[in-house]
Amino acid sequence: MNELTRPPAPQDRAPQDRAPQDQVPPHQSRDQPGTQLQVHVPQEPMAPKGRTRRARKALARKAEAAEATQTRALALADARAGGQDGGRRSLALSPPDPRRHRDWRPGMFGVLDIGTSKVTCLIGRGEPDGTLRVMGCGWQRSRGVRLGGITDLREAERAIRAAVGQAEEAADHHLRSVTVSLTCGQPESRLFNVRWPVGGRVIADADIRRIVSEGRHRAATDGREIIHALPLGFIVDEVGGVEDPRGHHCDQLAARLHVIDAGAMALRNLAAVIARCDLGITELVAAPFASGLSVLADDERELGCSVIDMGGGTTQLAMFAENQLLHTAQLPVGGLHVTKDIAHMLSTPLGSAERLKVVFGNAEVSSEDEREILQVQQIGVDEHSFNRMPRSKVVRAIRPRLEETFELLRDRLDSAGVGRAAAERVVLTGGASQLDGVQRLASRVLDRKVRLGVPTNIRGLPADAGGPGFATASGLLAFAAGSGRTLHDIDLSEPRPSGLLRRLVDLLREYV
Repeated sequence: MNELTRPPAPQDRAPQDRAPQDQVPPHQSRDQPGTQLQVHVPQEPMAPKGRTRRARKALARKAEAAEATQTRALALADARAGGQDGGRRSLALSPPDPRRHRDWRPGMFGVLDIGTSKVTCLIGRGEPDGTLRVMGCGWQRSRGVRLGGITDLREAERAIRAAVGQAEEAADHHLRSVTVSLTCGQPESRLFNVRWPVGGRVIADADIRRIVSEGRHRAATDGREIIHALPLGFIVDEVGGVEDPRGHHCDQLAARLHVIDAGAMALRNLAAVIARCDLGITELVAAPFASGLSVLADDERELGCSVIDMGGGTTQLAMFAENQLLHTAQLPVGGLHVTKDIAHMLSTPLGSAERLKVVFGNAEVSSEDEREILQVQQIGVDEHSFNRMPRSKVVRAIRPRLEETFELLRDRLDSAGVGRAAAERVVLTGGASQLDGVQRLASRVLDRKVRLGVPTNIRGLPADAGGPGFATASGLLAFAAGSGRTLHDIDLSEPRPSGLLRRLVDLLREYV
């Protein structure tokens, strides 16, 4: 039997005067089943009369040492018991539940991701276990879209109708409105500090709406419309770091707002093509924001992480920390630019260049590239005419564009001004991130830890729709179901006028 006891009491004390020993409940040992680990805790000895102050201090130090020994013994006992004592004594915090249960919004939701390379529609709902379930999925090759903007209303309408029709048929559910990703209109991200006088009373919902509305007015710019006005945190008088200030008494409430806006004409064209499909827009969501909700773990959003969404026509950046979206940026370059570089360098059609990129492409140079010979179709001649070229030519066509893209992203990360924590870790996602060697090249150019992100916490996606190329659509479904929202029980969107006033405002926007 293992026993931890305190050193014997001083000799000048009689045996009958010694304090009784307390015995803790027995703990089962994992190594020796049935063995009890007993910890005896003697009472602190009383200093005899006439003892010096130094002696009394020495006895006090011995008592503290005994208490520390007791604590270590109990911790050791709990560790050996492995939780078999039913949790009667636990000195360490239990690890958090990895499956965090979320309170999803009720009902079915439809989302639409309109990209340069494809159009994706998902219909789904939130499950009680905290996951998302996809009930219907549809996607089509994109038409009438360039760099995220609508260039041909009729062609874009056909692609959207086809994707939505596929999803509706699979889900057996008719959509009236959808949550749409925002990539058009050159989105911009800005931060604002806003103050609002409260006057010593209790902060209510109306004060939160007023301070967000004040931030919207300050951020308003001619020719642009605000998509997001996200409170990053509140300051109640001099107390900062308040996530929800409601119920606090204060004289002045301050908030830091993250505002994302985009070009008004691009948004109007987007609304027009959605209306031609007999659909309404429930909400617009910045595409990299949605991608981050899909591919980042909860701890990554809390500790700080950046998402790089490499699409067909654009590459977008979103920076997260403290579970908030701090910054976004967009570059007008994507996977289709890499395809065109291959087509130009090898004098091959775009379809052949895309196949070479997907099948043989790599961002890293290998010693075997010179020895591997490819049959490359030539442009402007018979379709059965091929030239023999080493694989190294394909790699040399791919690498410069990707290096340039990551160098631009590195500059955006360094100049974002949101702190190093949000930029230390990077997650790559999007269709163009699936190219071999991209992760290693990104890690070297960005000088940061990089991993590849795929949609998580979602069930029901088809086997060919579970990769990085569908991260934005999956994140849109999460946002529509209630994820990523600040103070989700308050509607922080800009109130729209109704009745005659609304018609007058719409008329002025249309003709002025």
